[in-house]
Amino acid sequence: MRGVLNAYGRAVLSQLHGRMLMLSVVPFLLSVGVWGVVLYFTLQPLLDWLTGHFFDFELYQYSSRWLEDIGLAMLKTVVVPLFAMLLLLPLMILTALIFIGVAAVPAIVRHVGERHFPHLEKKQGGSLVKGIGKAVSLFLVFIVIWLCLLPLYALPPLAIVSSALLWGWLTSRVMSYDALSEHASEEEIAILQREKKWPLLAIGVASGVAGSLPAIVWVGGAAIAVVLFPFLLAAAVWLYVLIFIFTGLWFQYYCLEALAQLRARGTSNMEQEPT
Repeated sequence: MRGVLNAYGRAVLSQLHGRMLMLSVVPFLLSVGVWGVVLYFTLQPLLDWLTGHFFDFELYQYSSRWLEDIGLAMLKTVVVPLFAMLLLLPLMILTALIFIGVAAVPAIVRHVGERHFPHLEKKQGGSLVKGIGKAVSLFLVFIVIWLCLLPLYALPPLAIVSSALLWGWLTSRVMSYDALSEHASEEEIAILQREKKWPLLAIGVASGVAGSLPAIVWVGGAAIAVVLFPFLLAAAVWLYVLIFIFTGLWFQYYCLEALAQLRARGTSNMEQEPT
């Protein structure tokens, strides 16, 4: 795990770089702009639709009894807005991930590659289109699991653990691909994702703990969710953007160092082969 910790330290220093701090502005504005427009037209219809279903299927009765049983009776009055927020959260993650991939990842790759790995050959084994396609396909699986885990948000410790594990799996697959796509070949990407599966998952889970914070912000503000919904939305998006950028830096440093070691190992093996 030394490589994971070394990459973490380098990512922390790079996160404080002015260029990296400025990277958060564009994805944040894009995400807030998109979700501001979407929610302006769809939030009230979504709340009305959910309210109707809660009445039709007597979900108020069941949810009220359940919240009372677990000591969260104060959430009975805002259960519909809270449920709406938790349904929207995966879509927010997807848009933030796409905007980061388009607006920030290329800059992160250049920043880390040019400053710390200038002699690492670029084999262009991946592409932006493939990366987005991979992220979307993995995210469909993420959404299904996320919806199954929604009840755990009534118990914050379990919610944090499950969210961290889920994030760990998603980010380890998506961001390791993005980190290697420019410098590694397709074969090298496959080898590193297989050989470094557990260190990559460890980085993902550690980032997943931080990734659960925006959801906790939303749940923590549930008592006044309707009033502060736009502000909670902006806070959640901003946190996601910062977390994604730091996670991208962490994966970038770790993956490029692993790639350099893989190529050095291959060169060493070739030199040792008898002629």
